[in-house]
Amino acid sequence: RQQKWKSSLSTQAKMPPCDFVPEKYESYPYEHMQKIREQNIAPSLRTYYKRPLLLHQGHMQWLFDHEGRRYLDLFAGIVTVSVGHCHPKVTMATQKQLARLWHTTNIYMYPAIHEYAEKLTSLFPDPLKVVYLTNSGSEANDLAMFMARLHTRNFDIISLRGGYHGGSPYTLGLTSLTSYKHGVANGFGCTTTMLPDVFRGPWGGSHCRDSPVQTVRKCSCTEGACLAKDQYIEQFKDTLNTSVPKTVAGFIAEPIQGVNGAVQYPRNFLKEAYQLIRERGGLCISDEVQTGFGRTGSHFWGFQTHGVLPDIVTLAKGIGNGFPMAAVVTTKEIASSLAQNLHFNTFGGNPLACVVGAAVLDAIEEDGLQKNSEDVGTYMLLELAKLRDKFEIVGDVRGKGLMIGVEMVTDKDSRCPLPAEQINQIWEDCKDMGVLIGRGGLYSQTFRIKPPMCITKRDVDFAVEVFRTALQRHVERAA
Repeated sequence: RQQKWKSSLSTQAKMPPCDFVPEKYESYPYEHMQKIREQNIAPSLRTYYKRPLLLHQGHMQWLFDHEGRRYLDLFAGIVTVSVGHCHPKVTMATQKQLARLWHTTNIYMYPAIHEYAEKLTSLFPDPLKVVYLTNSGSEANDLAMFMARLHTRNFDIISLRGGYHGGSPYTLGLTSLTSYKHGVANGFGCTTTMLPDVFRGPWGGSHCRDSPVQTVRKCSCTEGACLAKDQYIEQFKDTLNTSVPKTVAGFIAEPIQGVNGAVQYPRNFLKEAYQLIRERGGLCISDEVQTGFGRTGSHFWGFQTHGVLPDIVTLAKGIGNGFPMAAVVTTKEIASSLAQNLHFNTFGGNPLACVVGAAVLDAIEEDGLQKNSEDVGTYMLLELAKLRDKFEIVGDVRGKGLMIGVEMVTDKDSRCPLPAEQINQIWEDCKDMGVLIGRGGLYSQTFRIKPPMCITKRDVDFAVEVFRTALQRHVERAA
């Protein structure tokens, strides 16, 4: 039966062709790599899958392992490969700069940082025109917190439960997922408030979110009035009235929560939350580490999908297509707060990073990747919604553009998370059929689909068929 299943698996979903031929793998054997992993690499760096993949080469939306097997990458190195693995334009620009100047530090002037600063800030509305470049999302959010506190002369910062804003000791106070918390003091001056999750939270229904796919929960909202949004705003007010001083430093939120499984808020929630924060002297920070650079399709930045204008925006991941770089974009006035004393980042905005960043922006525009995110993402959401309607264990499909979550449940009525071992099996089956998907959510119950933005509808057909096969196999196992 096992053998028979395997052969039927391979006939059902046909992987789209790819004319790229990977180089021959010539490093250590797999077992030796495993040994090094056990002995020399910190155990906190965990791997995915029972038999972790040994990846060797990448090309656009494809990854190749040490044995030459090809995989469709629907997780993009945790939402980081924005324009495609080893995108030729970005690769060429990087190689050229490698031969010219890697690093000199930003105490001198060099073309790359000025060209990139102008290019990046031109994509933001006024007055968000000043950028401070760093190396990672944690660093960027750390700096955003620091700026908000310096500028307002207040201390308390509010974040949403389920949010992920970094793993540094400072940002861990904002990150609100138990699995990232360590038993040491952190988060002084950080307060979390109820997550307005219209699928798993106490309120929400079938009209609440900005997505081609709504929840299967019913709601009694009327046109232009969202009861769920009103209830979650009451909770937000309750936090402001009980848990923090009368004045606050700021509020940080992702336009769509990433690590928590593409969780979306009711329409207009952020707009009203921003207003409440500003009334208390605080700044509004939009964490665009996962939603930025056209990934949501309809807009270039996630905050634009909510019709808000933040005071500070943080960027990372897709900004460099896998190169370690990040940024904080803000107003001249807020940025000046940091200039009272020295604040210096050795590698932030080095020539290499700035050239990579500029090439990524060019590739997004030239390849039409924002439009592709909207078209292919919407197509994928609607195809996945058909699977939600067919399978009881697919509780929710949500997202916007190529920022997609599929939440797995025991049944739609209870919304209880599907047990880990069952999710693991579906996930492993997808990998065995050539599709790599991420995981997220409080109980690791949500599949995270955030591929390189160059994927095609043909890739989607293949991925959805693989996912359907894995779900069908689960149903047969359960029977």
